Amino acid sequence: MWPRIWLELTKALAQQQSDVISTDTIRVFNSYLKLDELRGNAVLAVTTRQDGLRCEPKCSAATIFAMSDQRPASVLWTVALLWGLYCFWHYRKQVNLVAYGGLTYAEAEGRFYDAKGQQVKLTPMQQQLMEMFFRSESHQLSKTEICDALWPKKDDANDTLYTLIRRLKPIIEEYSDLKIESDRGRAYELRTK
Repeated sequence: MWPRIWLELTKALAQQQSDVISTDTIRVFNSYLKLDELRGNAVLAVTTRQDGLRCEPKCSAATIFAMSDQRPASVLWTVALLWGLYCFWHYRKQVNLVAYGGLTYAEAEGRFYDAKGQQVKLTPMQQQLMEMFFRSESHQLSKTEICDALWPKKDDANDTLYTLIRRLKPIIEEYSDLKIESDRGRAYELRTK
């Protein structure tokens, strides 16, 4: 390729009747280029070294890419990349994880996981109570809130609540760094140890 470029530069210099490379020489050089895509886009770089004068056409990577047959493949790669980004965004949007004290609640699944990723087995009532704790900003719930949500038709659910808390405490302490504390019998709070 270099002898051809050298030949084209020689033709351009002969037409200009000068051995000085000027903008007119480059314009004539561009007209001798065989590839239409390079005309007007290629820049002539001339370097002088000990082994003599060397001419090299320089053009952008975008020009070379436009000349290649890689456009269909690049379109497919672009579509695949966009699809992958969409799937990642959609999956991330669906999976809403709330973590606190080494325990993670996956809202989409309605399950609790420990720090190792193992599911924590809870009864339906324990599950509801833990969801209430995790949805509360302060992780604190009054006895009235809990009783009204879990046993709305029961007049006095204090004993039932006490039993539920007593059975839930060891499970929570085993699988996380959390503990359930009572606030003088008025409220319960989920705290880190």
